[in-house]
Amino acid sequence: MKRLVILFLLMYAANCLAQYPRVTIPGSEIRNLTSSIITGQEYELHILLPGDYKNSTKKYPVVYLMDSQWDFPLVKSLYGEHYFDGFIPELIIVGVTWGGVHPNPDSLRARDYTPTKENRLPQSGGADNFLSFMKNELFPFIETNYKADPGNRSLMGCSLGGLFTLYTLFTQPELFTGYAAASPAVGWDREVLYKYEKEFSQKKLSKPVRVYMTIGDVERSRPVFEKFAAQMTTGKYTSVTIKSKILENTGHSGTKSETFGRGMQFIFERPKLNLDAGLLNKLSGTYESASGNKIELKNENGSLTLYFSPSDKYSLYSASETDFYSTSEYFNVHFKTNNGNPEGFQLERYGNTQFIKKTK
Repeated sequence: MKRLVILFLLMYAANCLAQYPRVTIPGSEIRNLTSSIITGQEYELHILLPGDYKNSTKKYPVVYLMDSQWDFPLVKSLYGEHYFDGFIPELIIVGVTWGGVHPNPDSLRARDYTPTKENRLPQSGGADNFLSFMKNELFPFIETNYKADPGNRSLMGCSLGGLFTLYTLFTQPELFTGYAAASPAVGWDREVLYKYEKEFSQKKLSKPVRVYMTIGDVERSRPVFEKFAAQMTTGKYTSVTIKSKILENTGHSGTKSETFGRGMQFIFERPKLNLDAGLLNKLSGTYESASGNKIELKNENGSLTLYFSPSDKYSLYSASETDFYSTSEYFNVHFKTNNGNPEGFQLERYGNTQFIKKTK
């Protein structure tokens, strides 16, 4: 009788699994990479690709996310929200975590994300090895197997992952163009990060970088962070743009959503250029879609406004002399010109692209 009960339970469990498959994250895939630098360590990569990835020939910016075992679903959702609203471009997101049999993230992150050894954590101090793994094994793997832009990488992490993010900025700033650090553990090893910040302040960067960092207003480490953030925001760095923020009514783990979402906005923020009135007047006029809909472009107070009707309009910002955008939704205008004269523009909205011809 006992065997029959066990058999019944096994059949019931198998039937349930067949009816209710595991939830997966659409558009993502898992790859495994075993490091020879961190001997024998397998890393599990959670990779999210843009919606039109298969049909595109362009290369995409890549965001590398630490502690993917916790934060990959969060960042996937944040990316979708901010991309839909037009604040960030299409991205490849690579979440990095540890593979193998029963990995212990708490111990492994203390090994890989910390720049120096502390006696209380004998496995600590492996940040340089982990950076070497990223530079010599992870980047080549991603940039060989995916349409990844090697000149446009960003790094995001929280707590020890935030410490690693700032340490990477200070010691190897050429690896990334954007950094987002949530509640970084700047007090690590008697605030040793100041040493690396001082060395960084004397460097001349080959390309500009953007840094977004936060702390929760109820965190006990807030005074340590504020002191360090003041050092950074008043530092005379070359080619570095920094934004630091105290998050209201937020604790340690709660800083992730704000930092990663706003951090991506800050990292990929487009310029708002002041263009010559003569150029704006030349771009102004009447345009017509293939379906016969009329669109008016007007130079109003030194910027372009696009009118579908008198009550349906979009204020446009200029990223270049031919590229404009709105921040109210995903709305991009790319002008096609001939000898400086506009022939029309490509209008990109979420899920739709069409060419609008200039008529007068």
